[in-house]
Amino acid sequence: MIKDNQRIFNQLHVVIDGIVIILAYLLAWWIQFRIITAKALGLPFQTYFAALFFIVPGYLLLYYKFHLYSSKRASGRKQEFLNITKANGTGIILFMVALYMLKIIHFSRPMLLIFVMFNIMGTTIFRHGIRYALRYFRRKGFNLKYVLLVGYSRSAEAYINRIRLNPQWGYVVRGILDDKVESGTLYKGVKVLGRIDNLEIILPENKLDEIAITLSLQEYGKLESIVNLCEKSGVHTKFIPDYNRVIPSKPYTEDLQGLPIINIRHVPLTNTWAMLAKRIVDIFGAMVAMVLFSPIMLLSILFIRITSKGPVIFSQERVGLHNRPFKMYKFRTMEVQKQTAEEKAWTVKNDPRVTRIGRILRKTSMDELPQLFNILRGDMSLVGPRPERPLFVEKFKEEIPRYMIKHQVRPGLTGWAQVNGFRGDTSIRRRIDYDLYYIENWTMGLDIKILFLTFFRGFVNENAY
Repeated sequence: MIKDNQRIFNQLHVVIDGIVIILAYLLAWWIQFRIITAKALGLPFQTYFAALFFIVPGYLLLYYKFHLYSSKRASGRKQEFLNITKANGTGIILFMVALYMLKIIHFSRPMLLIFVMFNIMGTTIFRHGIRYALRYFRRKGFNLKYVLLVGYSRSAEAYINRIRLNPQWGYVVRGILDDKVESGTLYKGVKVLGRIDNLEIILPENKLDEIAITLSLQEYGKLESIVNLCEKSGVHTKFIPDYNRVIPSKPYTEDLQGLPIINIRHVPLTNTWAMLAKRIVDIFGAMVAMVLFSPIMLLSILFIRITSKGPVIFSQERVGLHNRPFKMYKFRTMEVQKQTAEEKAWTVKNDPRVTRIGRILRKTSMDELPQLFNILRGDMSLVGPRPERPLFVEKFKEEIPRYMIKHQVRPGLTGWAQVNGFRGDTSIRRRIDYDLYYIENWTMGLDIKILFLTFFRGFVNENAY
């Protein structure tokens, strides 16, 4: 019954999407040729209308390809809007290419752009309306999906938690089957009904819409037999793995000649072309930055020489890509001291070791500029996790899970954690969370965003001592 309702709903959705596309197109034609130009140059209305016979089915196919007809129970509005925009953008590009190939030069491009804007807006408003209507009915007890969990585990508890927090999704958990937890055990109102063998009795009753397999890691040996039993009954079955603490929520999968492989962590910069593109940007960016900041660097050298004795450049061993140590350069901001004293701790607020000019350089992050030479050498990148001293690397890798993952990419002059305020004497755990996000979600666009934010958030920082 649920499947029939979903099929009818999708068919209705397609019809209404088609109507929205037609109305947006006609409205765009009217605005372009009745308000803006007051006449249709070169082509009659019949020609523009005939184009709808290609635009409507083409757009509906793109909507399908961009997952706009999948279930809306737990989908997000932002992702749906992004998919609508992608589908419309792809559609208008393909249509313009077709016009070019057919040498139809008088078809109004401004009208098509107006159409795309109205269509994105209309489709988004319509779908938001549908979403809120469905959620309203689900809260009232209609259009619900009844689910049985097989296996009591952390993933089962996490699933129940999310269902309780989002009643608008319309999921009702009937109970849990498990061989190790006693019958009658309750978790937030959901009862353990019995052993997993009871599936053979429950499934023929045909009162369930979904089975969610939530076995603990120790019970994965039963997985194949449970899946076979569920699929034999025809009930929709999904698997919620109990290894979310090991594998990220969006794992990177590969197909090795039919053998599925799940990577524990997706690191885009392990791709050769991505790594090469980032390296080219690093070299070019470092050279441009050297030219732009050369006056500041020369002044820094002069003031360091005048105000304190010792070398201008300070080098310190840090851990970089693939755990390899390298010498990282900075302008010297402290009085010259023994290496053992320098390595014992981070700089703290009002540190007496910091010179007067050093305090200014640190506060404005100008002391980091010599690292542009590290970037040219290949030790570092413009953007990446900040490198740490070997002493602290050894300490943190034992205390913080996943800490060493940051060394799968080159360390950076600036980073996602730094532009979000996590630098200096701040939470190292939160810093690692931001570093891992960067590593797993790297794009050239994210690098550009971080460089842009560095100018507004990264240079002057209250945690820079």
